[in-house]
Amino acid sequence: MREIRSAARRGSAAACGCARHLDRRSLLGLGAGMLATFAAARFARASGKTEALLLSCMDYRLMDDVARYMDGRGLAEKYDHVILAGASIGVTNTQKPAWGQTFWDHLAVAQELHAISKVIVLDHRDCGAYKLFLGAERMAERSRETDAHTGELKKLRAAILQKAPKLEVETLLMSLDGKVETIG
Repeated sequence: MREIRSAARRGSAAACGCARHLDRRSLLGLGAGMLATFAAARFARASGKTEALLLSCMDYRLMDDVARYMDGRGLAEKYDHVILAGASIGVTNTQKPAWGQTFWDHLAVAQELHAISKVIVLDHRDCGAYKLFLGAERMAERSRETDAHTGELKKLRAAILQKAPKLEVETLLMSLDGKVETIG
């Protein structure tokens, strides 16, 4: 008799569907369903359209400034982000060619998966990678530093437009105080 009542209770608990009557198996199923729904929503968003691909430097001093800059442009969660030491020179240098290939691979994926319409290249002043590739003495004076960034940004812009002529390309230079100027 006890078994019959117990079975009847289990049947009525499953029928009511309320949380207090869910057993472990039901909870696991509910959790798996919620996880699948969450994953599908994230995948749907990840495979949708986004506006831009941002290339910036790895310098820890400017990570918050870069995010604030992009948010201030209304691009929060509307861009892909590739980080290479030196940003533009990370792609254009000949000493580390794999870095450039990494950028080109990411650009192709961003175009295919997210239908980007522009590339934003954000270099910054007092960049260690520029000093490493071009020499600290060349980067010591502000005008020479600006010229070096301008040259690499223009070189990368031309290469992007050659490979992807329909993309808009912005070339920018950030100061250590977070202010951004357009270059080229």
